[in-house]
Amino acid sequence: MTKKEQAFQIDNIITVSVAHLVHDIYASFLAPILPLIIDKLGISLLMAGLLDVFRKIPALASPFIGLLADRICVRYFIIIAPTISAVSMSLLGVAPHYIALAILIFMAGIGSTLFHVPSPVMVKRISGQQIGKGMSYYMLGGELARTLGPLTILGAVSLWGLEGTYRLIPFGLAASVILYFRLHRIEIKKDFKREKGIGTRKTFVELIPFFISIGGFIFFRAGMKSALTIYLPTYLTSRGATLWLAGSALSLLQFAGAGGTFFAGIISDKIGRKNALLIIAVMNPILMWLLITSNGILAVPILIVTGFFLFASGPVLLALVHDLDTKHMSFINGIYMTISFVLNSIMVLLIGLAADKIGLELTYKIAAGGALGSIPFVLSLKSN
Repeated sequence: MTKKEQAFQIDNIITVSVAHLVHDIYASFLAPILPLIIDKLGISLLMAGLLDVFRKIPALASPFIGLLADRICVRYFIIIAPTISAVSMSLLGVAPHYIALAILIFMAGIGSTLFHVPSPVMVKRISGQQIGKGMSYYMLGGELARTLGPLTILGAVSLWGLEGTYRLIPFGLAASVILYFRLHRIEIKKDFKREKGIGTRKTFVELIPFFISIGGFIFFRAGMKSALTIYLPTYLTSRGATLWLAGSALSLLQFAGAGGTFFAGIISDKIGRKNALLIIAVMNPILMWLLITSNGILAVPILIVTGFFLFASGPVLLALVHDLDTKHMSFINGIYMTISFVLNSIMVLLIGLAADKIGLELTYKIAAGGALGSIPFVLSLKSN
């Protein structure tokens, strides 16, 4: 490595983090307006959860996007993604029926896949020896977006109504233009060059035990995470909260999560990825149970701490993946993204189905208990 490649390139990392912020603001529009969409179209909670699955279907192509990255300049994927997400997500309010809504969500999923596969590899390239720290900056942008996104879409609904949110599209278009002038200068070609060595198939086979451990951790936490993000506004409104209060609670959870994502990666550089994940896996079920059973003002600090730990695993997992010694990092990152999106999609459906059958209250309690299942998978990881 050259001296520049070993350095932590803070300016470039902040640029990528801001790109993540812009893209994910639009990507976070669904959950806050889900109660309005349910009322408008008369759909069940299962059908509402299925929308998030449609958004994640394009993630199945993540490994192929990773392989494609060997041949083309993937920086333009990152640049165009905000436009795709802005157009599709800002039109949710005008969708006349469920099929149109599903198509828009699917298009947003394409934009999300194009962004999230190459961007962590870019971050690795410009983080030098501090990959965990780089991933923390990167994930901070995404979590801040999920804080600002609910406020943005609810503000738009208040100003223009549910069917007037298309007015947010120009901001996404402008963001892509700005990102072009900022991102096209970041050189990451070395990470995507085709190199001789172990083929992608053999690389994948050798890493199957690693992916099983990561997949198990993700799966058993996915129910808790989807319950506290996708369904939180619906859960709170079912308990009598206003739409604004429910959306504000989601923003508070996401804002606390931004703190978790920022510090978790940095801490994992010091105490190890496995130790960091173990602390997170133990704390989250306890905090969610406290949140369910709390009332009034006491719920606010619990919500904040819950959000901090809920999203803290993101940068640690990304750093863990990018710690791997492989010539096919873009492909491996694509595999990781596919596993994450598929398992989360399955659990979103299961949570929606359970909520329809037994109610959100009991579903929340089951999700909290189920999250304990992630602990054995953390213990199966090799220490680093």
